Formats: sequence, C-alpha cells, structure tokens
Amino acid sequence: MILLDQLHREIYTEKIPNRIISIVPSITELLFDLGLREEVVGITKFCVHPKIWFRNKIRVGGTKKINLDLIKSLSTDLVIANKEENTQSDIDALLKFTTVYISDIKTIDDAFKMISDVGKITNKKIAAEKLIVEIKAEYQKTEIRQNQLLTKKALYFIWREPYMIAGGDTFISDMMKYAGFENAAMQLSRYPSVSIDEIEQLNPSILLLSSEPFPFKEKQLNEMFKLFPNKKIILVDGELFSWYGSRMKLSTAYFRTLQQQLENNF
Repeated sequence: MILLDQLHREIYTEKIPNRIISIVPSITELLFDLGLREEVVGITKFCVHPKIWFRNKIRVGGTKKINLDLIKSLSTDLVIANKEENTQSDIDALLKFTTVYISDIKTIDDAFKMISDVGKITNKKIAAEKLIVEIKAEYQKTEIRQNQLLTKKALYFIWREPYMIAGGDTFISDMMKYAGFENAAMQLSRYPSVSIDEIEQLNPSILLLSSEPFPFKEKQLNEMFKLFPNKKIILVDGELFSWYGSRMKLSTAYFRTLQQQLENNF
C-alpha cells in the first residue's frame, strides 16, 4: 500500500502492519477503538487510555524521548507519530529502521483525515469510516447551537509559569468553536507565552484552565481569580479539547455540559 501522511510523505507498506507502536496518546486510544488489540505492541508512558493497555502494553518512553533500542527490538513495522508531540530527532532515527506515519493536526478536518489514513494503513478502513460518521453526527448536533454561543471570547491555558495559551492555528482553537467559544487569541500562532498585561489586552471574558499538559487545579483557579476578578474562570478537561481521535466522540456532550455549567454558575 502507498499513501501520503500528513506531512505529504509517501508511506509504503508491503504487508499489513502487525507490529505497531503509537507514540501519540490520543492515537493510541484510536488504535484500540479500531480493534487493533494484538497488533499494537508498544505505547508511551503518557498513553493512559485505554487503561488495560496502559497497564499491560510495553512502554517505549515518553512522547519527547523514546527508547529507540527497545522499539527496534520489538520488530516494529509501523510507528505512528505526530509532528508536534514527537521530536524530529526521534522521528529521523526511527526512519532508519521502520515505517513512520506522521500526523499533523491543526483542525477537526485534519483529525478526520488522520483517522481515515490510520484505518487504511492498518486494514481497519471500515471501522475508521464508521467512527468518522459517528463523530460527525455528534458535531452536527452541536452546530445547531453553535451560532448562538460564539459570542463568548475565551483564552485556553495549557501552561503556568509562564502562562501559555492556545493560538488560532491549533486543533484546540478549532474545538473551542464547537464548545461555544471565540478564541481571543485567534491572531496568535501555536502556543505563545503571555504576560498578565497581554492577557488583559486580549480582553477575554472567560479563561479556560486545562487539565493538561499543566494540570490546573483549584489552587491555580483561585490564583487566577485574584489576578482577574472580573472574568469567568473555569477548569476544563484537556483531553476533550485536545485529543484528536476516537475521544472526539465524547467531546460534544462535554461541551454542552460545560456551557450549562457556565450559565448556571456565573
């Protein structure tokens, strides 16, 4: 099979891969949901879903530092990576001995393309297309209310010390639209660090504090309330805003609950 990955690299496989490693947590969960129970032989220490794989699959390191020797010893015939989550040096090293599919996801449509590609390359095309249809059906339900909700300007925080937010060219920003928020940082790129003054200048009415990669909790929530007493501030589930793959199916119900929480508590 020959297909282009999301960096427009030609991927060639002589046979259906049966020794697969995922070094992207959200895609690990996708592989499980596509039914690749035996084919996946390795995951990262951050691949927390599904729990049965987190407990039982071989862990090949983290997303930023993988154990290349271990991956090679597993006779890996396909590694699924991501341009942003994994390092160029690790990917270059992997390419010397195995096939690597590299995803690059900035929009919801990019996520659908990745799911389709992964389905094709792993011989799970029917399951992948079925999942895409299911996710799209959920998102169409959300679109009915979307136009009424896009008046709430928000910033999505992924890090503290320094504060870092999601810019307009990110998957998170695209998901924010479906959650009913207008990204106040649409003009910014990727994940910029911002000062208190810069946050004020962006003039959001709502601050969304994510559970990952920095785990914002009540302590940080209270700190932010002191800094920004006139804004609505809420803790949000980072997986449901940033995990591209089968978890997207759960996002829209969560977004509806989030909107109800905002309406009821503020």
